Amino acid sequence: MDGIILLIFYTQALGALIGAVTTVWGEFAYLRAHKDGHIDAAERAHLRVIAHGLRFGMTLLLCSSFALVVVAYLLHTATQPASTASYWTLMLAALLVIYVSWALSRRKISFALGSAIAFTAWWFLAYLTIGWMPPLSFGATVGFFVVATLIFYGILQYARMLLRPKKHT
Repeated sequence: MDGIILLIFYTQALGALIGAVTTVWGEFAYLRAHKDGHIDAAERAHLRVIAHGLRFGMTLLLCSSFALVVVAYLLHTATQPASTASYWTLMLAALLVIYVSWALSRRKISFALGSAIAFTAWWFLAYLTIGWMPPLSFGATVGFFVVATLIFYGILQYARMLLRPKKHT
């Protein structure tokens, strides 16, 4: 049974890492695509492949997270994952990625803010599943997430500003 739990854990971590790395890849692809001021068909197809990678990472993450909860329940472990702050932080970050992606596709949120939220949420998911996130309460983690999102918002906006096409006067 320990082998199954380890496999599920690694699958969850793999899903989070796929998503986190794909967001970085997506940001670079978006910056390259916007360098000339518009996105052509080949660049759009490239971004679509990246979106499929993000969807695959989220599917792996959520399915394996559910599997870990079920296995912990069936084994009657002392600490159920669903009763920990880190589990609910993981679920909030996953739902936030899903909601922000939907809002971005429907243009209900600005691209700059939405991409910063998704970028930060994916890296929070990666750090949570790998175990690199410090043990914080749920409220402290949400506060940390807001601050990290603001920092990434600034960094991403600055990078976009540097790569924005220059207008000739």
